[in-house]
Amino acid sequence: YLNEWTTKNTYLLPLISEIMDKLSGAKWFTKLDLQSSYNNVRIKDGDQWKAAFKTNRGLFEPTVMFFGLCNSPTMFQNMMDATF
Repeated sequence: YLNEWTTKNTYLLPLISEIMDKLSGAKWFTKLDLQSSYNNVRIKDGDQWKAAFKTNRGLFEPTVMFFGLCNSPTMFQNMMDATF
């Protein structure tokens, strides 16, 4: 039910011309493996209960972001933009 009640964040994709302008003149290019990157983004203290779910071992309140939350991709991309 969390995704139904969440205010959706949006992320506008950049234009290809903007990307090419940023890359022009670059001498080095690299590729980052971000497969487990969501597991490194912490959920704000006090908000973990919002993402809680029930397992056969009881209630689990995650401390890091995970796939399935509607704003996870947008939040992650904004963090990457701020970092790089």
